[in-house]
Amino acid sequence: MTAGLPILRLGDILLSGLLSDLDDKTALAFTEELTERIASDGIRGVIIDISRLEIIDSFVARVLMQLAGTGRLLGTRMIVAGMRPAVALTLTELGLQLTGVRTALNAEQAMELLGWRRPAGEAPHAS
Repeated sequence: MTAGLPILRLGDILLSGLLSDLDDKTALAFTEELTERIASDGIRGVIIDISRLEIIDSFVARVLMQLAGTGRLLGTRMIVAGMRPAVALTLTELGLQLTGVRTALNAEQAMELLGWRRPAGEAPHAS
């Protein structure tokens, strides 16, 4: 993992998360690694969990939009999951729109949006 951020593969879906201290170097390495994995592994969906982000700035918003655009060009759907209410308010106050980025309340909902189904009879985990 060159970016230092874990990227997990679940079938043809990649799952990763962003930390609050995302710098230019880490963002570039993460984008490159994610893009390479999408292309080489035949990935159809990417979930980026941002539930650990307490704040968001224009840099992180731009990284998410670039990842979504790159994913679309490679035939992959990207979903940002776990946005906190304070982060949504900050984006709105700053006038930042995550153009082209689909969102979900949590990673489980994002998995369902990508067609991933929980095995019959398995109960959801408590939050």
